[in-house]
Amino acid sequence: MPHLIVEHTRNIPGFEAHAALRAVNAALAASGHFEEADIKSRAHAVDTFEIGTAPEARGFVAAQLLILSGRPAEAKRQLSRLVLETLRAALPAEPALQLQVSVEIVDIERDSYAKAVLGGARSTAG
Repeated sequence: MPHLIVEHTRNIPGFEAHAALRAVNAALAASGHFEEADIKSRAHAVDTFEIGTAPEARGFVAAQLLILSGRPAEAKRQLSRLVLETLRAALPAEPALQLQVSVEIVDIERDSYAKAVLGGARSTAG
């Protein structure tokens, strides 16, 4: 835990989704809420979308951060702001289109979550 899912419109010039995911992962790891190896993120580019009804050039970046339930509301607000600020920093300073950037924190019930870690490097004690 956590899982970060980012949907973004493909029409955002200069947006590097992979670099944005790396930056958000680093910020989440530094937050002290999660173990580094537990952070899983992915991005999905959206080709077909509509924003409002005006013919203006618009786009969006919408993130969901799925975390295990039980954290207080203030911790969720801090995580939401952290993800939002990190994503904003990964976007062009003066975008050629109107961008909407959003973050939603989603609780996953601890009682129904299951996880297994298979393979990879194993650390050994002393």
